[in-house]
Amino acid sequence: MTDDVTGRSNYGLREDIQAFWSERAATFDEFPGHEIFSDAERRAWHRLLTRHLGPANGRAALDLASGTGVISHLLDDLGFRVTGLDWSEAMIAKARAKAASRGRSIAFRLGDAERILEDDASFDVLVTRHLVWTLVDPAACFREWSRVLKPGGTLLVVDGDFVRSSLAERLLARLEAVLPGWARAAAAPSLPAALLQRHRDILSRVHFKDGARAEDIASMLGEAGFVDIGIDTRLGAIHRAQARHMPFPKGLARQVQHRYAVTARKPQT
Repeated sequence: MTDDVTGRSNYGLREDIQAFWSERAATFDEFPGHEIFSDAERRAWHRLLTRHLGPANGRAALDLASGTGVISHLLDDLGFRVTGLDWSEAMIAKARAKAASRGRSIAFRLGDAERILEDDASFDVLVTRHLVWTLVDPAACFREWSRVLKPGGTLLVVDGDFVRSSLAERLLARLEAVLPGWARAAAAPSLPAALLQRHRDILSRVHFKDGARAEDIASMLGEAGFVDIGIDTRLGAIHRAQARHMPFPKGLARQVQHRYAVTARKPQT
């Protein structure tokens, strides 16, 4: 199977994605927007999850592309019975170590979010954060996610368009370039140039290479058979909390980017 845009094999692209995130694992939790750095952000995430998933009541939740387990821990906080799935062995190792250090009973498994080795109708809820933009074949993937959800189960996709910037973002980037002192008060970690280039290369080859817009994801979920699809852009409390740990211009940009939560439900029958 080949990627129609580049002519490269999807296998090669998927392996590149796996290797990239494995290398990111060592410093993943150092970046605001990945790990949680304040109680204010944690509470804001809890409100978002509860708003869309309802009371946990011990229901089974699958955190896809779980990374170091940030969303898994939030779901565990709320009382879900959580399984985290990630394709990177390095991420899974970090996630298991973090859960052990916090005394959490979260099951972390090595696995591919596009080809889930779980039984049909295994989970009440399925949550992803910043995964959809990396998908090679989102249409097939969404059908796979529906398969592992129980009838009536809920999907929550938290993501953003990290390609197309708004006018406000472009203005902030220009100000940051001409006024670098803005960033000095709160220096943030950054990726080495080689990793940034690999990120750009991967982005140029995935399905959403032109940006993952909420409306496009919602449309594809409908085509995959999901119902009651909604788009929520009320993520301001999360982004304001994250911005406090970022350089000033980047914190402002975080609050004007196209970031969203898309919810959908698997039909009862």
